[in-house]
Amino acid sequence: MMESNHVIGKHSVLTKKYIRKSVGIAIFAAFTFALLSGSQSFAQSAISSTNVLKASPVRTDIEIAAGTSKTVEMTVTNLTNAPVVVSPIENDFISADEKGAPALILDANTYAPTHSLKRFLTKIPDTTIPALKSVTIKVVITVPAGTQAGGYYGAIRFTPASGTDGGQVNLNPSVASLVLLTVPGPTTEQLNLTNFDVQQKNHTGTTFQTGDNLSVLVRFENKGNIQEGPFGKLSVKNGKKVVYETDFNVTTPRDQVLPDGARRWDVPLKNVTGFGYYTVTGTLTYGQKNTTIDISKSFWVIPQAYIIGAIIALVLFIALIVFIIFFIRHRIKRRLRRQTHGNSRYRR
Repeated sequence: MMESNHVIGKHSVLTKKYIRKSVGIAIFAAFTFALLSGSQSFAQSAISSTNVLKASPVRTDIEIAAGTSKTVEMTVTNLTNAPVVVSPIENDFISADEKGAPALILDANTYAPTHSLKRFLTKIPDTTIPALKSVTIKVVITVPAGTQAGGYYGAIRFTPASGTDGGQVNLNPSVASLVLLTVPGPTTEQLNLTNFDVQQKNHTGTTFQTGDNLSVLVRFENKGNIQEGPFGKLSVKNGKKVVYETDFNVTTPRDQVLPDGARRWDVPLKNVTGFGYYTVTGTLTYGQKNTTIDISKSFWVIPQAYIIGAIIALVLFIALIVFIIFFIRHRIKRRLRRQTHGNSRYRR
């Protein structure tokens, strides 16, 4: 009986421990769920806060003679259900990478070391945009007399007004519209083609086992003082047969290579199938004088089965040569032995 009471008591203690542990796990799970729910709500809030404004056009290409002014119109749309006071901010930018992404210079007191558009921009006042409406904001660009001919570029960034001092960096969500300005006159146009390489999954080569995932890396460096938008056509031949053609950088507006910068394109190659010797040819043009660059690069596509077959054929060929050599040597030795044996009998 005492033993039975001891077992019951022990079971009761274990039950209480299990209940406490279960309650603790439940509380922890509830806390974790609440935390995750809160984080998700915060993330959704952060995402929605960035979708406040939309600006168009994304990029404007304009030509302004030295000593004159022009006005660029930009449309800013309020995507929220409440009025928004928008502060336009003038920024220069430089190339962030060779894919064409701009890196804005956000400091209000800093200019690009060269080709600064910000110096030509007139300060733009704040504008109130009604809920779910669009307004046209006019940007005046004044190019001083005596400005050197060439390319200049910058961005107009639109952000909800925060009331911060103009010399500080505004970190509110913003949208930007890029402006690429050309000041006409004598310019230096020098676009160097530094790479024209056939690649497969970012690896350059001249021999590939398949024609899948092939592309051409086209890279230019701009050593001139004006932005350039090279364009042209690429074609792939198998022998004399054209198996693929594609246009290069013919979008409107065309991608630009900024002065003192570089840009690369990865152009996919299609219809490269099966064994063969292929040549990809490019005819590329740039500049006001329509300077043309002709270039080609050849490569092999040799499937693995062909490689294995070639190795087996080579091994068999070598084995055949070795067999022939041994066979000839054996015949020569037999002939020499017969001659030696015949001479010995004659002497006797």
